[in-house]
Amino acid sequence: MSKQRHSREELNLAELPSLPAGWCWTTLATIAAIEGGITKDQKRERTTTMRDVPYLRVANVQRGYLDLDEIKTILADADEIESLRLRQGDILFTEGGDRDKLGRGWVWNNEIDVCIHQNHIFRARPNLSVDDPKFVSLHGNFFGQQWFSRTGKQTTNLASINKGILSRFPIPLAPTNEQRRIVAKIEELFSDLDAAVAALKRAKANVKNYRAAILKAAVEGKLTAGWRSKNPTEPASKLLERILAERRRKWEADQLAKFAAAGKEPPKNWKAKYVEPKAPDTSGLPALPAEWCWASVEQLNAADRPISYGVLQPGPDLADGVPLVRVCDVADGKVLTFQLKRIAPEISNQFRRTILRGGEVLLTVVGTIGRTAVAPLELAGANTARAVAVIAVVPPCSAVFLELTLRNPSMRSRLTLAAHEVARKTLNLEDVRVVAVPLAPADEQCQVIAEVSEKLSQAEVAEAAIDHSLFRADRLRQSILKQAFEGKLVSQDPKDKPVDRSFLESNGSVSSRSGRRYNDVSILGK
Repeated sequence: MSKQRHSREELNLAELPSLPAGWCWTTLATIAAIEGGITKDQKRERTTTMRDVPYLRVANVQRGYLDLDEIKTILADADEIESLRLRQGDILFTEGGDRDKLGRGWVWNNEIDVCIHQNHIFRARPNLSVDDPKFVSLHGNFFGQQWFSRTGKQTTNLASINKGILSRFPIPLAPTNEQRRIVAKIEELFSDLDAAVAALKRAKANVKNYRAAILKAAVEGKLTAGWRSKNPTEPASKLLERILAERRRKWEADQLAKFAAAGKEPPKNWKAKYVEPKAPDTSGLPALPAEWCWASVEQLNAADRPISYGVLQPGPDLADGVPLVRVCDVADGKVLTFQLKRIAPEISNQFRRTILRGGEVLLTVVGTIGRTAVAPLELAGANTARAVAVIAVVPPCSAVFLELTLRNPSMRSRLTLAAHEVARKTLNLEDVRVVAVPLAPADEQCQVIAEVSEKLSQAEVAEAAIDHSLFRADRLRQSILKQAFEGKLVSQDPKDKPVDRSFLESNGSVSSRSGRRYNDVSILGK
């Protein structure tokens, strides 16, 4: 079947939206010459006619703009360079892959003197019927994505288009003067909208910085300095002594329970087998308030539950299995319980050290280093993946306070620097055990937690408001484009020369068939 016949079939769909007077539907292939690019991985030997030339990759072609910060070169001969060289006004479309890349693109404006494009980018070179290529590209970016998603090749989470699909892409063509007015008005409105969005994004970055500042002030004792001056309390060094005593007491109780379960009497000098945890190396660390002290993570961790990696090979996901906490489930001090994988109980039972009771500090130690959370009580009986270490905090130290000290951005940087690069970045458990963390007096720990919770809650509310405004801005952008391609954004001029239908008919396909307007852009893909 010919390209022209394909195009007409696409345009004859009964639900193709109606257009204003003087407009008509056509296809991309009718108004532009479409070509693929150079294949990147083809092996060739350099000849006298070949040279390295800049080329565009998918990463360079974004939705509504070109990202030219990093331009690579490719070996091409003179004929290829001449054939594929981009010219001003060329409309670029990406082939796809991830759904956000499907059909996205923008217009080339000779940003680089000599530049070609790779085969995962299509170039559409408009003919005289398109006065402003941005008119076509705006339509493709914001209304074409759903059409490409419906008509393209589909696999799990992926979609792609080929030249044939792109050729049949429906284009609502306006009179040339109206094209100019529409693009100018869109750019004017988008300029104001972009400025507002940029301000919102700056505000969101400020919220992120505020969070980091709160955590930093909390673990340095600055956040509660005023409270501390009015509330004398036992120094943290005394608290650490009680923690270490409780740590040893729990270890001894655990050992006695094991002897009793085996029906044995404790051997002589069995208490001598207790290993005192290493004190932290505080050289180079900042000063703490006089009432605070440094402790190692191991000093705060129960001796009967050594810091351990989780399940090595969890196996398949089972609907009625044991919940498993992975790196992706730990974020911003919380466990995302709605997305947990579940594994066979017999697999979980092979890693009993990391079976959760609730209240442990979770620390990611493989891949993404330093994410933290406190395991909620509802996860009692769950387990963790190998990449998530479990720290069982000894009372009266607060697990929430320890998690805050580890979530502090400067601490996360220290942990990341201590990690080793193997197949993936990995933090050894020995490195975790000796990490120095600030320890506040017990009463002040409660005050730190209360103040951090209040301030981070305020930050969360502010961020939610910003996100809502960003969502509304995106909806407004869509509304502007909807009006533009319905012919409602700018006034129509009866003096405008209508689209030259005879030219379009001689080149391919044209239709002004009436139907619904852009109430649902997805109708283009039905």
